[in-house]
Amino acid sequence: MAYHKVNADQRAQGHSPYLDNDELQATALELEWDMEKELEEPGFDHFRLGGAVQHHLGNSQSPDLDLEPIQPASSPKGRFQRLQEDPDYISHYTRQPPKSNRCNFFKLLKVFCTALILFMFGIVIGYYARKKCPSPPTSQEPNNLQIYHEILKEIKAENIQRIYRDLLQFPREDDVDMAMKLLVQWTSQGLEDVRLVNYSVLLDLPGSSSNTVTLKNSGECFYPSGQQCSREAKTLHNQDLLYSYAAYSAKGTLEAELVDVQYGTVEDLIRIQAITNVTKKIALLKLGQSPLLYKLSLLEDAGFGGVLLYVDPCDLPKTADLADKAFMVSLNSGGDPSTPGYASIDGSYRQNRLNLTTLLVQPISAVLAKKLVSLPEDIVQKDRCIPLQMPATGKKIISLSIQSVTTYKTISNVIGYLKGTVFPDRYIIIGSHHNSLNTYGGQEWASSTAIITAFIQALMLKVKRGWRPDRTIVFCSWGGTSFGNIGSYEWAEDLKRVLQRNVVAYVSLHNPVRGNSTLHPVASPSLQQLAAESQSFNCVGKTKCLGSNVSSVQIQGDADYFINHLGVPATQFSYEDIKTSENSSFLYEALFPVHTTKTEELDPSFSLHETIAKLTGQVTLRIANEPVLPFNALDIALEVQNSLKGNFCDEVVIPQLLAVASRLRDTAELFQSDEMRPANDPRERAPIRVRMLNDVLQNLEKSFLVHRAPPGLYRNILYRLDERTNQFSVLLEALEHCKLHQSNETIRAALSEVLNSINSAQVYFKAGLDVFETTLAGKK
Repeated sequence: MAYHKVNADQRAQGHSPYLDNDELQATALELEWDMEKELEEPGFDHFRLGGAVQHHLGNSQSPDLDLEPIQPASSPKGRFQRLQEDPDYISHYTRQPPKSNRCNFFKLLKVFCTALILFMFGIVIGYYARKKCPSPPTSQEPNNLQIYHEILKEIKAENIQRIYRDLLQFPREDDVDMAMKLLVQWTSQGLEDVRLVNYSVLLDLPGSSSNTVTLKNSGECFYPSGQQCSREAKTLHNQDLLYSYAAYSAKGTLEAELVDVQYGTVEDLIRIQAITNVTKKIALLKLGQSPLLYKLSLLEDAGFGGVLLYVDPCDLPKTADLADKAFMVSLNSGGDPSTPGYASIDGSYRQNRLNLTTLLVQPISAVLAKKLVSLPEDIVQKDRCIPLQMPATGKKIISLSIQSVTTYKTISNVIGYLKGTVFPDRYIIIGSHHNSLNTYGGQEWASSTAIITAFIQALMLKVKRGWRPDRTIVFCSWGGTSFGNIGSYEWAEDLKRVLQRNVVAYVSLHNPVRGNSTLHPVASPSLQQLAAESQSFNCVGKTKCLGSNVSSVQIQGDADYFINHLGVPATQFSYEDIKTSENSSFLYEALFPVHTTKTEELDPSFSLHETIAKLTGQVTLRIANEPVLPFNALDIALEVQNSLKGNFCDEVVIPQLLAVASRLRDTAELFQSDEMRPANDPRERAPIRVRMLNDVLQNLEKSFLVHRAPPGLYRNILYRLDERTNQFSVLLEALEHCKLHQSNETIRAALSEVLNSINSAQVYFKAGLDVFETTLAGKK
C-alpha cells in the first residue's frame, strides 16, 4: 500500500464519529490552552513535549465489508489535535461563610498586619528566586525542530565522502580487525559506550579451486563467469572465480539433463512437470520475481537435484553492465546455521548443518546461460530486450561440480550506545554493516558505514553542548551480513528478552545507494506517515523536492530479525535505479563483484549519501525525542483491509476475515482518536499515562507475526512481497500451494493464521483502550 500525503483540509467521505463531531469542531478554538502556564503547574515541570510540526489525523471512511481502495490519510495536526471537551477540568471551590460582625477589631487588625508583612516578604523572596532560577520552559516542539535542524545541518556530503574513502583503506581480510577500527573511530567521535561483541559461527567459504559447469555433449568446461576452464583465466580472475558460489549449498558433482524452469513459479513447475520427469535433473533458474529460498524450496520438493542460477539481462537496469559476471548468494535464512534459534555463545550445542539444502546450487553469468541454451551472446536489440529461453527441442546434459568448505570463524559486531535522559530503557536501533565478501557486493558496506558514522559525528557535536535524546539510540555495525545476517541474528538472539521489552524501532542503512534514479522509502505501516513527513522536513528550502511513496515491502538486510522475530516497526531509505521489468524484484539477493569506484560513479558529489543520512537522522531523532511515539495505529488497520483483497481457494473464511478486519479498523480508529490525550489534557499528562500509551504503540505490530512462513517469506504479514501485490504473502503462497497440490489444507491453515493475527491485534487495541478508560474513570 503506497502511502500518499493528503492535504489537511481535504475531507474523506464518511467521516469518523470520533474525529468529525460538530461540537468538537465548534469548540476547537475554545480548547486552546496555554502551554507555558500549564507547564508551571507542580509536577509537570519535568515533562518535555518533543516532536515535529503538528499534524491532523486523517479522517477515515466508515468501516464496511465492501472494500474499496483505501489510503491512510495524514494531516499535519492529527496526533496533537484536542479531541474532546472536558468541562470537569475547571476546578470549583466554595468560600467559608462570613463570621459574626462582632469580631474584635484589634484581632482583625493583627491578622491584616501579619498578612501584609507576609505578602511583602513573599514578594522579596519571589523576586530573588526568579533572578536565580530560570522560568519553566514553554513547549519544546519548536526547540526540538531547531535542534533537529542544528544536528542535521552538520551532516555534509564532503564529510561522508571523506569517511567513505578512509574506510576503504581499512584492511578487510579479517572481520575482527575491521570491527576494531570502527570501534576506535566511533569512540574518537565522542560516543561514550562502544562495545565489540564477537561470535564464533559456521561459515561456508569457497574451496581452493573454482566450481565448474561442463557440457557433456561437447566436453567444454566453463567457470561460473562463462570463461573456459584454463590456467590463464584462473590466474587473472581468481577471487571472482572462487567467490561465484552459493553459500551453504550441497556439495559434490551431479551429471544430469538441464531443464529450463524460467523464474521457477508454480505455473512454471506445473508446465514442466506435465511434459517431463524432473527427478534429479538440473534446473536453469532466473533470479527475481519472488524470494530465492522460496523458489528453491519448490524445486527441492519437485525432486530436482541441482540448480544453475542466473540474472536475465532484460531484468537488469540499463546502467548495470553485469552480463558477464557471476555472483554470490547465501542460502541461509538467518543466523548461525549451527545454532538455529539460539545464540552462538560459549557452551552452545552445535548442530551438524553443513548444507542447508539438498540441491547443488551454482550462480552463473548471463553469458554462460546463453551458451547453455545455445543462443548468440548479443540478443539485446535496440528497441527491446528478448528474455532468455531454452529451445523446446534438444537435450543438454551437463556436469555440475561444487566444492565449498564449511568452517568456524569469528564475526564481530560494533555496538554503540547514546543513553537517553527520559526513557533510557527504550532503544531506537540504527544499523549498518561492515563485513563484505572481498569485492562482492561492491562498496555499499562503506556507504552505509560512512553514513552512520557521519550521523554519530553530528549527534555528538550537540551532545558535547549538553543535549541528549529522550530515548537511547543504539548504533550497530553488523558482521556476517552477506552470509545470512549472522551478526545481527546472533546479537538479537543473545539479548532477545531485553530487546523484546525495550526496542522501539529499527532504522536500516542496508545498501543505501544501489542506484541514482529514485528514492525508495520502505516502512512498516505504523511508520509510513513518519517516513513521508520526514521527506517533507528535509525538503525545506529546496527548490526541487519530490517525495516518494512509502510502502511496506520485504527488504534485505539486518532488519530481518527485528521485523520477523521481534515485531519491531522498521524503516529504510535507499536510492535505486528504475526497474526495467516487473521481474526485477529480489535481484538484490545477488552479490555481484563491483569495481571499487562504482559507488563514486553513482554519486560523485555524495549528495545522495547526504540525503539518505538526513532522512535517516530525522526519523531517528523524532522517534527518540517525541514524548508520544510517532506511530500510526489506524494505518495498520488500513493495511490489513487492503491486504484482504483478492480471490482465495476457501471462500467460507473470507467473510470472517473481513468482519474481524472491520472491527480492527473501528477499534484502531477509536484508539487513534484518543492516543494524544496525555499530550493534550493536563490531567492525563502524568508520566505513567504517557508510558502506558507508548507501551501500547511500541507493540502494535507484534500481533502480526505468524508462527510459520514459507522459506524466504516474512513472518510479519504486514509486509508484502513487492510493489505489485497487495495481498498477504502467506495467503498468496498458500493459494499457489493449493494449485500445485490440488488441496486446500494449506490455504485453510494460512487463513487461520491471518485471522488469529488480526483478531489478536483487535483485542490488543481494545485492551489498551480499556486501560485508559479505567484509569481516567479512577481519576474522576
